[in-house]
Amino acid sequence: MSFRRIPVSGFSSVVLQILARLPVKSLFRSKTVCKLWNRLSSDKYFVQLYNELSVKNPMVLVEVSEASESKSCLICVDNLRGVSEFSLDFLKDRFKVRASCNGLLCCSSIPDKGVYYICNPMTRELRLLPRSRERPVTRFYPDGEAILVGLACDSSSQKFKVVLAGYHRSFGHRSDGTFICLVFDSELNKWTKFVSFQDDHFTHMNRNQVVFVNGSLHWLTGSWSGILVLDLDCEIWRKMPLPEQVSYGSAGNRIYLLESDGCLSVVQISDAWMNIWVLKDYEREEWQLADRVSLRCIRGLVPGIFPISQTGEYVFLATHKQVLVYQRKNRVWKEMYSVKNGSTLPLWFSAHAFRSTIFSCH
Repeated sequence: MSFRRIPVSGFSSVVLQILARLPVKSLFRSKTVCKLWNRLSSDKYFVQLYNELSVKNPMVLVEVSEASESKSCLICVDNLRGVSEFSLDFLKDRFKVRASCNGLLCCSSIPDKGVYYICNPMTRELRLLPRSRERPVTRFYPDGEAILVGLACDSSSQKFKVVLAGYHRSFGHRSDGTFICLVFDSELNKWTKFVSFQDDHFTHMNRNQVVFVNGSLHWLTGSWSGILVLDLDCEIWRKMPLPEQVSYGSAGNRIYLLESDGCLSVVQISDAWMNIWVLKDYEREEWQLADRVSLRCIRGLVPGIFPISQTGEYVFLATHKQVLVYQRKNRVWKEMYSVKNGSTLPLWFSAHAFRSTIFSCH
């Protein structure tokens, strides 16, 4: 996609660089200044500039549900701007966040299975996805919901795809290993379907930590046998090996799949160390040990700590009641957020990597 060399007449490049670093809410408030500023957020050049800068600042999004209340709120933890709270009340439904990618969220309705929304929580844009044409007797095993939900947002083209995948169950029967994959294309506004066979299982964190890089979605398998990859262009599943040192690690190690500055990354946590591997050459599948972090300072938290989001400069991790950040350059740990009251679920259970963008879901 090509953009004008001079994005918006009346704005210097310095002013645009400043505005492109504002939080989304502040940017949208500035639209009331004048007509020129009002149309800035819809200018294609500025939208791409803003999103490119936002991609470099990943955050953590957690759902906090109070034990004494039936409703929950979303907390955004930002390494630069701290903690902010926002609501998805514009969905007008009870929901759970299933996937996050480049500023968009994929949410599923709790009372109405099979209903999915795509939204941008910062701009409060919402898109209700059409229902797939799957017959009611053909359901996902075991509870009728997709095991894997993936969201792939291409910020350059402003298009996205949603993936629902899971084991097939005919009415009255158990799964026979048939793996159904439904793919929604935002440009075509329709679902396509293809079928394969899989024998992998996935933990809760495996499902949450889906990574979109290089035109493909990636999930870590529950058996640590490798990474399950879905090539969205060819609609083909394949397996990618983990780093050799991780694949045959000793018992007690935990493994998580994240993104790191546009690359696939594996984080390995043991009792005393956190090893961060980065896939430097995607085609050759060559992994590199990028960092080795001592966990002695947070020894008491290690059994219940989970990495959620990272860059080359810092790593966000969530525990039952806290969100921590580890500054990789100066090797300092810092608490960014802590639940004050009782919460029904641990923070890591509903934590997702997040970016604040003006990506449109329409």
